[in-house]
Order: sequence, then C-alpha cells, then structure tokens
Amino acid sequence: MKRKLLALALLFSQGAFAACPALLDYRVPGLMGGQIDLCRYADQPILVVNTASHCGFTPQFTQLQSLYKQYGPRGLAVVGFPSNDFYQELDSPAEIGAFCEANYGVTFPMASKGHVRGSDAQPFFKALIQATDDAPMWNFHKYLILPGASKVISIGTRTKPDDREVVNAFLPYLKPAEAAQ
Repeated sequence: MKRKLLALALLFSQGAFAACPALLDYRVPGLMGGQIDLCRYADQPILVVNTASHCGFTPQFTQLQSLYKQYGPRGLAVVGFPSNDFYQELDSPAEIGAFCEANYGVTFPMASKGHVRGSDAQPFFKALIQATDDAPMWNFHKYLILPGASKVISIGTRTKPDDREVVNAFLPYLKPAEAAQ
C-alpha cells in the first residue's frame, strides 16, 4: 500500500496531471484517422496553419515541413488544418494526404478538413480567433501559440512560416540544440 501511495505522490509531484490550457483543450480528428490531442502540445510552441492544396500560397508547405524537421526535435509543433473555406482544397482526406506527401513531403500532423472562419468554424479556430481578434482571411493564415497558451500570435498569409520574425518568436521556447540530439 505504501508503494502505491508513493507512486501516486511521485506522479503528482512530476506534474503528470497538469491542467490543459483552455485554448488547447481540444481533440480534433486527424486527416488520415485517429485524433490529434492539442493538450499534448501544451508545454511547447505550436504553429497552427489553415491549409489548402490548390492555393498560390501552397508552397508554404515546404517551409512548414522544413521548420518541423529542423525545430521539431527541439519542441516546435506544427499542425495543419485543411479547409475549403476559400474553395481551394481537395475533396477527400486521402486526396489531401497524398497531395501533401507527394508534393511537399509533409510529415507533421494534419487535422481533417474543416471550417476555419465564420459561424461554421471548428471550435478550436473559434478560440484562436477570439484569442487574437483575427480570423483567417485566406489560406495559410498562421497562429503561433506559445507554451502554456500564454500568448497567441496571429500571422498573416503573406508572411512565410520561416520568416525571421516568426522563428525569433518561437526560438526562445525551444530546447537547446545540443539537448535535442
């Protein structure tokens, strides 16, 4: 009995049951099945982007994947949210997934297709819009959520994901490069 109590005390002392920030308390369907639990990313910076396969800004997938590959091991999360709100997304999850993988080598998590603005926006995007007072006006609008959802930075479509200003905003929250290896 003492061992069980000790184990429980140890779990609680390590923050195993830390509360999830309300902004991240969402589970969204994954593009190819399963669920993406956004609470999982509560202690790291998250770059959230609404995507579309047939947009003039679709090449931003290249920069998003590069950021994920370079900074993911140090704690940066990148999550894509396909949307047809601007009439430029493919129909099925299989088509979207195949397009992203074949053309841009996307390996970061992608949510299932949904709405990112207006009254039909999925609840997570409604929360992002409320937090920033800035709704996506086009595809590849980005939100940088700092650890603990302490701050949300809205980043317009024309700003590339690897823009120095974007990188400088999340860099202080990453593990040191040598610690990530």
